[in-house]
Amino acid sequence: MLLTLVGFYLVVSVAIGLVAARQVHSTSDYITAGRHLPMPVVLAMVFATWFGAETVLGISATFLEEGFRGLISDPLGASLCLVIFGLVFALPLYRMKLMTLGDFFRIRYNRQTELIISLCIVVSYLGWVSAQITALGLVFNVISNDLLSMEQGMLIGAGVVLIYTVFGGMWSVAATTFVQMIVIVIGLLIVTSIAGDMAGGMSAVVSKAAAEGKFEWLPSLDLLDMLGWIAALLTMALGSIPQQDVFQRVNASKSERVAVWATTLGGISYFFFAAVPLFLAYSATLIDPQTTATLMEQDSQLVLPSLVALHMPFWVQVIFFGALLSVIMSTAAGTLLAPSVTFAENVIKGAVPHMTDSQLLLTTRATVFVFTLIVTIYALTTDESIHGMVENAYRITLAGAFVPLVAGLFWKRASNLGAMLAVVFGLGTWLMLEFSGAELLVEPQLVGLLFSAVGMVVGSLIAPGDRR
Repeated sequence: MLLTLVGFYLVVSVAIGLVAARQVHSTSDYITAGRHLPMPVVLAMVFATWFGAETVLGISATFLEEGFRGLISDPLGASLCLVIFGLVFALPLYRMKLMTLGDFFRIRYNRQTELIISLCIVVSYLGWVSAQITALGLVFNVISNDLLSMEQGMLIGAGVVLIYTVFGGMWSVAATTFVQMIVIVIGLLIVTSIAGDMAGGMSAVVSKAAAEGKFEWLPSLDLLDMLGWIAALLTMALGSIPQQDVFQRVNASKSERVAVWATTLGGISYFFFAAVPLFLAYSATLIDPQTTATLMEQDSQLVLPSLVALHMPFWVQVIFFGALLSVIMSTAAGTLLAPSVTFAENVIKGAVPHMTDSQLLLTTRATVFVFTLIVTIYALTTDESIHGMVENAYRITLAGAFVPLVAGLFWKRASNLGAMLAVVFGLGTWLMLEFSGAELLVEPQLVGLLFSAVGMVVGSLIAPGDRR
């Protein structure tokens, strides 16, 4: 019965996405929703940027194992990224009327910079989207009581998200996300209220977590600990800024005001609401400590869904798993669209410059289909956890794309040579250190960020830009 109701919910989600797809008449409609989206819709989409599998299943499991110290990258770094993007980057980028973030690097620098950084952006999404597909498989496995395997659930989930994303693009993402965010907020608050009562009240849960040191989040005075803390924060907070999924939500706004404040408020909302799945997961240690301990040894990502499946009334299970699927699908659709439109617009179109708008739209849809196949295969074959896949996604953009974006927007002397050296120095250093396995005081991506900045300064001083 639960599986049937969830299936019905999926059908409704697809229907909403396909109805919204009727608004797509051009590539601009498909990628930016015609830049017509109002504040509530953009706010919902920004909130959904990271409120997905990582938040509900990934960081809740990490919280059980490591407490707040394991959550520096997400939600702290992730929400900080959205706030910084809204207050610093949203306005100048929105005013440029770009189709993709990759377009900025072509306009500000040259085709070579656009191509290399766009490919970096595309590659960075492999783990991020795969994490959502993995989570869909996990959810279907739990709600079917093992009738559907993880692998079968991944294939079903990927197929559902693909259907409305490939047809409707940003219009479908906007419509489905807006509805799904309503389901998420209401559903998770209801489940949290019930779980809190079952655990003896909110104060009992918070007191036990505090007694076990779960709320300690600052690093110790040890140098290595502080450097590791900073690396976790900056990788997500800065490495996520030069990303298409964040940019495409801002760029779909109907005005500059919406672009700035929907992004900023979305980041703040994400930070506070991310506490809900943490509370839910920790409630399990009081409601069913034996099962929780067993699952912690097997797969801590199963603690939260298992709590609901084993101890909640049927109607609560429907609400929770409906909300959970909403969470994952809204994030999956947006992050599936982002690398696909980047590859079509900034890689393929650049190689075939005389492509018509209808041909580009068809190419973009085909790219969505191909990228879905790639990330699904990766999700089926990797052993990486959901939290691990997301944490690793932004190292490449931190090392290779962040400095050219910042310098291009805010330093008039930034030049083509500076951008190229920033990419080469940043990526080259990061890759060399990553694959050499060298023991460092800081993470390789931070060393890459430093060398990227050096490359930008040196190249721009040797051959200054045109002081735009």
